[in-house]
Amino acid sequence: MELGAVLEAVAGRGGGAEAVEQVLGRYNEENRAVFRFDPADEEKRKKLCEEILNILEKDTKTSCQVACLEALRILSRDKKVLVPVTTKKNMQILMRLAKLDTTEDSLERVSEYPVIVEALKCLCNIIFNSAIAQKLSLELNLAAMLCNLLKKCKDQQFVDDIKCFDLRLLFLLSLLHTDIRSQLRQELQGVQVLTQALESSLSIRWTEEYKAAEDHDRPPLSLQETDCAIEALKALFNVTLDSWNVHSENESHQFRYMAAILRHCLLTSGPTEDKTEELHSNAINLLSNVPVSCLDVLISPSCQEETDIKYNGMNMGAIQILLDFMEKRIDKGSSYREGLTPVLSLLTGCCRTHRNIRKFIKAQVLPPLRDVSNRPEVGTTVRNKLVRLMTHVDLGVKQIAAEFLFVLCKERVDTLLKYTGYGNAAGLLAARGLLAGGRGDHWYSDDEDTDTEEYKSAKPNINLITGHLEEPMPNPMDEMTEEQKEYEAMKLVNMFDKLSRDEFIKPMGVRPDGTMAPLEETVSQYHTNKQDSSDSD
Repeated sequence: MELGAVLEAVAGRGGGAEAVEQVLGRYNEENRAVFRFDPADEEKRKKLCEEILNILEKDTKTSCQVACLEALRILSRDKKVLVPVTTKKNMQILMRLAKLDTTEDSLERVSEYPVIVEALKCLCNIIFNSAIAQKLSLELNLAAMLCNLLKKCKDQQFVDDIKCFDLRLLFLLSLLHTDIRSQLRQELQGVQVLTQALESSLSIRWTEEYKAAEDHDRPPLSLQETDCAIEALKALFNVTLDSWNVHSENESHQFRYMAAILRHCLLTSGPTEDKTEELHSNAINLLSNVPVSCLDVLISPSCQEETDIKYNGMNMGAIQILLDFMEKRIDKGSSYREGLTPVLSLLTGCCRTHRNIRKFIKAQVLPPLRDVSNRPEVGTTVRNKLVRLMTHVDLGVKQIAAEFLFVLCKERVDTLLKYTGYGNAAGLLAARGLLAGGRGDHWYSDDEDTDTEEYKSAKPNINLITGHLEEPMPNPMDEMTEEQKEYEAMKLVNMFDKLSRDEFIKPMGVRPDGTMAPLEETVSQYHTNKQDSSDSD
C-alpha cells in the first residue's frame, strides 16, 4: 500500500477509527517482514509516527490501538524516524498503554493484553535504537515500573507474552545503560525479582532448601515458557555482573538459590533442540557470574531411587550436562570465543574449588592412560579435542583450554605433560613460569594419580615433546665420521646465527625460576650462579 495513502487515512482525511484500523492493518500485513526502508520516504514515515501517537494519546477502541502500535513497532525498526517518537510525552503514552504507570494491583482485563504486549514491543525497539530514549527511560524510572509490572504477572494466567517482553525490556535497559543496571541491583532488588520470574517460568517445585524436584516424565517447556526463561537469564546476567565477591550471608543465600534454579534449568529441555541449547547457553553464562563458592549446589546428595549419574554419592547430572554442552560446542568448530569459553571458564572454576566436581570431570576427560601410540591431539575423545585447542590461533581459547586441563591435573606440570605432551603445554608453562617443572599456586588434595600397567611399560619410550610412544629411530650420526659431525654442527650454528642476526628468531633460555629470557641473559645468570656456588664452597 502506498505510504501517502496510509498517511492521509491516519491523519483523519480518509474516514474514522474504522478506516484507520483497516488501512493500518493492510500496511502492517504488507510490511511485517520489512527491516530496510526507502530513504526517500523518511519524512513521510516520521509524519506517520507522529499521527499514530496522536491517535494513541486519545481514547480509542482496543483493536485500533493494537493496529496503531503494530504499525509503530514496524516503523521503529528504522533509527532515522525515531526523533519525533523519543520525547518524554510520547514515551509516557507508550508506558501508559503498557500499564507501566498504573497503581492497580493486578492485570484483570484480558482484552487489554494485546495492547500491553504491543506497547512493550514498541518500547523495546525504540530503546534499542535510540540513545535519547535510553536516557529518558532513566528519567522516567522505567526500570522500577517494569519490575512492578513483573510482580503483577507472577500469579496471573495468560500473561506469558507480557512477562516475556517485560523481561526483554529489562534486559535491554540493563545492557545499554550502566546506571539502570546499578539501580536494578541496588535499589529495586532486581536480582530477587528476576530470579523469582525465572523460577515461575520453570515451574519449580522445591523438595529441600536448594534442591528442586526432578520429574523425569515431565514434558519439555513450551515455547513461551522457554522464551520467558531465556529473557530472565539474560537480564540476570547483566544485573549480576561483577558479583564475584559475596559480602553477606543474605547475598550468599541469594546466589545459592539462583544456582539451584540454574541447576534445574540445565536439567530441563525446551520444545526444540535449538531452544534447549539456547536455554542452557544462557544458564551457563549466568552461572559464570555466580561466586564459585556458591556453586556447590550444582551437585547434591543422591537418593537411592535416583537413576541419574552419580559419583561419590553425589548427583552429577548437571555437571554431565555441562560436559556434554562443552563437547558439542567444540564439535561445532566455530565461534569458540563466544560459544565455548564461558562453559570452559565455568568448569575450570568449579574444578578448582570443588573436589568432587574435579574428580568426576577428570574421570570423564582424563581417564587413566592405556594406549599412548597416538599423539594426544589425535583422536575423537574429549581429551584429544581439548589438547587440539591448546594450540588454537585464538589466544583466549588456547589459554582457557590449557588452564582447564592444568586444573584437572591439580596444576602439576608432570601430570599435565603426561596427558598433553610438552609441545602442546609449552605456551601455558611459559606463561606460568613453569617451563622448568613444578606446580601452580593453588592447593589441592594429596591423593595420588595411579598409572596403568600399560602406561608404565610404555613410559620409557614415550617422546616427552609429542606425548606419544615412538618406535626407536636409527641415529643418523652413527654412520658419520667425527669430521662430518663437526661440519653439520657448525652448519647448524651458522644457520641459527643468521636467523638471529636477521631477527627472524630470538634465541631464548630458561631462568632458574622457570621463566623465559633472552639466551644471553640466561647464560650470564647461569655463570653468575655457578661462580657464587664456587665461592661458597
